[in-house]
Amino acid sequence: MSRVCTMCGKRPRTGNKISASDRHTKRRWLPNLQRVRVKTETGTRRIRVCTSCIRSGKVIKVISRMPVAPS
Repeated sequence: MSRVCTMCGKRPRTGNKISASDRHTKRRWLPNLQRVRVKTETGTRRIRVCTSCIRSGKVIKVISRMPVAPS
C-alpha cells in the first residue's frame, strides 16, 4: 500500500540529510497518515488520510459505539 493521502494526494518528499561535516545523504519525509473509517455515499470505508485532512474537516469519521450492557 502506498503512502499517499486519498483526500489531498500528499505523498513522501525527498531531500538531503546534511551532517555536521556537510555530507549530503538522501532522506525522506513521510506524511502522517492514519487509517480512518469514513462515511461515503456508498457506505463506510477504511481509507488512509493525512492528519491535516482529518483536522480540517475534509473527512467525516464514523464513530463506532460499543453497546452498553444493562447492569
